[in-house]
Amino acid sequence: MKPMNLPGPKARALVERDEAVISPSYPRDYPFVMDYGKGVWLWDVDGNRFLDFMAGIAVNSTGHSHPEVVKAIQEQAEKFIHISSDFYHVKMIELAEKLDEIAPMQEQAVTFLTNSGTEAVETAIKLARYHTGRSNFIGFTGGFHGRTMGAVTFTASKSTYHRGFYPLMNGVTHAPFPNPYRPILDCKPGEDYGEAVVRYIEDQIFRQIVPAEEVAGILVEPIQGEGGYIVPPPGFFPALRKLCDKYDILLIADEVQSGMGRTGKWWAIEHFGVEPDILTSAKGIASGVPLGACIARKSIMTWERGAHGNTYGGNPLACAAGLKTIELLEREYIQNAAEVGEYALDALQEIAARHPSIGDVRGIGLMIGVEFVKDRESKDYAPELRDAVVHRAFERGLLLLGCSKSVIRIAPPLCISKAEVDEGLEIFEEAVTLAEQEFLMGTKH
Repeated sequence: MKPMNLPGPKARALVERDEAVISPSYPRDYPFVMDYGKGVWLWDVDGNRFLDFMAGIAVNSTGHSHPEVVKAIQEQAEKFIHISSDFYHVKMIELAEKLDEIAPMQEQAVTFLTNSGTEAVETAIKLARYHTGRSNFIGFTGGFHGRTMGAVTFTASKSTYHRGFYPLMNGVTHAPFPNPYRPILDCKPGEDYGEAVVRYIEDQIFRQIVPAEEVAGILVEPIQGEGGYIVPPPGFFPALRKLCDKYDILLIADEVQSGMGRTGKWWAIEHFGVEPDILTSAKGIASGVPLGACIARKSIMTWERGAHGNTYGGNPLACAAGLKTIELLEREYIQNAAEVGEYALDALQEIAARHPSIGDVRGIGLMIGVEFVKDRESKDYAPELRDAVVHRAFERGLLLLGCSKSVIRIAPPLCISKAEVDEGLEIFEEAVTLAEQEFLMGTKH
């Protein structure tokens, strides 16, 4: 496929204007300047068309500007746009009722609504401390939970997120996340790697670093996002749930990226057969309108009036978008994520068999990671090659995002069809071929 001449003149001009007035901290990887989008397709300001394989970091779950979501927002905007969480409104109540219905807990669930995933995580941290009276936590290496001060303390996917911001919040100890492709702990006979990690927490962290009775909660992504789209072994969450029950520790599932149907179920943790005590959601919850939620068992959300609050959380426009998003996911898109995700995973594994730079393909539903390596035996990271794949794909009309050291995430809108997957993967494989020619055959060093 012939590459486009990117960025075009309008995009170049806007990038220059952006650089003059926007914070340089935003991690822009390539110069895509969006004009509009429909479904899984995007157009830039110069009229170039792109297929979206990243959905605004797994946010646009129903596709771009789904007409039913747009209509729900418009109808609410004509009534009122804001009232604040000091008062009541119907959409906020209805959304919390729906979240209780779909929450992965048998006990009734109560929700605190926020504007983002990091705010939902901050809420979970505060709630766990308040409810348990304890102040320590366990997090995991590779985890990403946001960039506000509490959430970023748990975040351990890149040191960049911590550099220049110390001291961070006290009381967080990190354990290794069970990455089956890159294990760092030894397993005992008959033990899977997830169980080995939980054993490490109990035998090493609880005995040598922080007493278990001082730990309020264990915060974990059921499938790591920024850390590399890592699916843990099947023994991990049952063992972790058992550990939490043993020491009266709250299990907090961060489903900001993995939730809202992306894995073919409402929540990724449902694939592992355990219930969390607290769950955080955002990203795909409202099709791109800023909204987050901290969902907890009613017996845990015990804080008093005024202990926690916000101004914009539960905004009526966001709630209207969230309700319509949940309706669309329930009606068709969760099932589509399961079916098309399995199709995409099979296709990517076939592509991997043809390309020595691909060390691992993993995922559930439409949350798929492709890890690039210098060679499959050493598994040495190949970040430059990964970046080349992302850029060559962009030049040919496919939007991708990297994560971890050398992974590309495949996280399109959940409305994507198999034909659109085929079209995107054709571009993807061409980009991989070009990158391999540049790096593995010695034209780049």
